[in-house]
Amino acid sequence: MTQAGHVPGAGSEAASASERARRDMLRDTRVTTRGGSRRRIGADALCEAILRQGSDTIWGYPGGVILPLYDVLADHPDLRHILVRHEQAAAHAADGYARASGKVGVCLGTSGPGATNLVTGIGTAMLDSVPLVAITGNVPNALIGKDAFQEIDRTGITLPMTKHNYLVRTADEIPYVVAEAFHLARSGRPGPVHVDITKDALMGETSAAHPSAAEIEAGLPGYRPKIDGHPRQIKLLAEAIAGAKRPVILAGHGVLIAGAERELLELARAAQIPITWTLLGIGVVDETDPLAYGYMGMHGWKHVNRAIQSADLLIGIGMRFDDRVTGNVRTYAPKAKIAHIDIDPAEIGKNVVADLPIVGDAKNVLDALLPLVTKVDPAARAEYFAELATWRAESEGSSWHGSGGFRDGVLSADFVVERIAAGSAFDANLTADVGQNQMWVARYGGFRRANSHLSSGGLGTMGFALPGAMGAAVAVPNKVSWAIAGDGGFQMTLQELATIVQERIPVKIALMDNKKLGMIRQWQEIVYAGNYHSEQLAGPDYLKLCDAYGLPSWRVSKPEEVDAAVAAALAADGPALIWFEIAERQNVYPMMPAGKGLSDLIDKWGDDGEDVTEGASGPRVDPTDPQSGGPK
Repeated sequence: MTQAGHVPGAGSEAASASERARRDMLRDTRVTTRGGSRRRIGADALCEAILRQGSDTIWGYPGGVILPLYDVLADHPDLRHILVRHEQAAAHAADGYARASGKVGVCLGTSGPGATNLVTGIGTAMLDSVPLVAITGNVPNALIGKDAFQEIDRTGITLPMTKHNYLVRTADEIPYVVAEAFHLARSGRPGPVHVDITKDALMGETSAAHPSAAEIEAGLPGYRPKIDGHPRQIKLLAEAIAGAKRPVILAGHGVLIAGAERELLELARAAQIPITWTLLGIGVVDETDPLAYGYMGMHGWKHVNRAIQSADLLIGIGMRFDDRVTGNVRTYAPKAKIAHIDIDPAEIGKNVVADLPIVGDAKNVLDALLPLVTKVDPAARAEYFAELATWRAESEGSSWHGSGGFRDGVLSADFVVERIAAGSAFDANLTADVGQNQMWVARYGGFRRANSHLSSGGLGTMGFALPGAMGAAVAVPNKVSWAIAGDGGFQMTLQELATIVQERIPVKIALMDNKKLGMIRQWQEIVYAGNYHSEQLAGPDYLKLCDAYGLPSWRVSKPEEVDAAVAAALAADGPALIWFEIAERQNVYPMMPAGKGLSDLIDKWGDDGEDVTEGASGPRVDPTDPQSGGPK
């Protein structure tokens, strides 16, 4: 934490004479305004610092202690402020902005509830390694510790869910602290950083200069993320690949963060290895590529999980081997040697023991690995790939997908997702909410490019889709941005309809309305013997709601209506919503029961109440199992 009155780097012996001279020139800095000029204050320094770091948008909501910033925003026209309707949406929008663009997202809240309302979005970014700077206003210095109006220890609240946080108490601190916060947010394993600024720091006059990148790095001697893997470990991995008969690549979000999609595909092609991906790894490879095998885990494709269980070498790249990927670790990949590449050493061996641990940036490690990999003739893997193809055909053929637009006589969700993706030429950014809709998007979105899939993975935050899609639409205006949400998640943040209308943010919303908390209902059906409670979800007339906001909308309940509605929404000049009334009892299969492993997937739920499961017979579902993670 930065202490009051301390300006990191200021007066450092490492500062050059030219840098000191530059600081001296800034002592009489003034800000040009529409009415003339005025003295530069901390709020100006904050705006300047954000722009210097390459971010051009703040998602925020005003309040008393943060008003000095709002007072000067008009004097910094290159910095766009978007007024959300709830601070949680500000954090999610900044998150979506960051995921889609690769820039650091910025959100803003005032003291008290303004700050605490950001917490869910900060936690979402932390668990998904998203670079975010959350700025909050604090009471004046003289009132800190006095239980002043809206005073609360937001530093203590956010400490466990940020890479770092700061309490800034003087205007002179602001340029350095903000630059350092952005550096920490985007470097190493990315994540959120919280900057809390007192009101008098925002109002105080300052001539403090903005530091260079070199100064920031010099001021963090203990922070040196390891980006290059150990040469010996990389060589051992090349040898393991050369000796493997049934290798599988497990690609995660770290590949996308590192921008290592090309290197990943080069490795797969050189060594003829199928690529599978985690939820946040979606987009690491064009899903139509011959080496793209599919989505893994609890609700992943059966053929993918089967390949993992039969592999003799797993190469995990930028992924965590979390419980939704592995299930019961005691039965996970029993025949495989496991190589694990990750920039965060804390993740190596945390969940699954790694035989070949490599700490480093995915791109750097793959760059070093590729020259050492012995190229494999595709004919040498012909038998292996033929078996994988057979498993894939069986898996996809046995799923509910492929049964057409209806499921039990009602519109099926998988059909809707596929038509949205196809209608958008498989080039849109699809932001999923959480629950069944999240799994349908993951399985049937047909992704072709990197960073086109956005979803709350680690925290499983309902309500993410609409504000996350807002952020993506602003960050990448040349791509269509869809928010695909269930009626449960949508109702958590639907107030942001006002934001997209007011700001003309062209988000297209696919509301998947099964009039239930779908994943809760599915678990109650399968795990809790049909003991339904609180899964029914009454909603408003969404067409009337959209009309109240001035938003074009359509209601769809038949398969033959889907394509026309998607085309109409895409043609709308600005935001639009399609209300899809989907089957109320459609489940996401396969499903890995709590406490079980990838070999214990439920393919469907039988009429007699028994699961139809691959593997040994016996009970598959145990709600008392301590490893149960429950639905998202």
